[in-house]
Amino acid sequence: MKIAVYPGTFDPITNGHLDILKRASAMFDIVHIAVVKNTNKKTLFSIKERMEMIEKCIGQLDNVKIDKFSGLVVNYAAKVDASVIIRGLRAVSDFDYEFQMALMNRHQNENIDTIFLMSHEKNTYLSSSIIKEIASFDGEIDRFLPKHVQIKLKNKLRSIE
Repeated sequence: MKIAVYPGTFDPITNGHLDILKRASAMFDIVHIAVVKNTNKKTLFSIKERMEMIEKCIGQLDNVKIDKFSGLVVNYAAKVDASVIIRGLRAVSDFDYEFQMALMNRHQNENIDTIFLMSHEKNTYLSSSIIKEIASFDGEIDRFLPKHVQIKLKNKLRSIE
């Protein structure tokens, strides 16, 4: 059985994330979407909120499981018997960082590979950070997020004003 891990903060999950996830789920028997608790990153949504948004997005993907973790993704991957870590690449600027991480992960556990999936060209400029900024100024975000995530984001931003 081929098992993969797709880690990220997903704050919030975007159509770009979902594109990578859907393609990964077609390639692997099980994909664990691992929601990171990163103490170095200030998130807008709690882990519980992020996991709930993801859950509503993946109803049709029977082989995707959602979990949370903190620490090294390579250790989480080993814990769930994954042989692959999935990472999305939007642009060349992503590659330097992701390449370093892949090599470090391999150094930590040589039995776990990293596979890079290129973003669909319509998603190459998407990032959760940019979408949150646009939404905070009432900009148009409809084509970047699933409808229920748009609503959650707009409500969250209103609640912190």
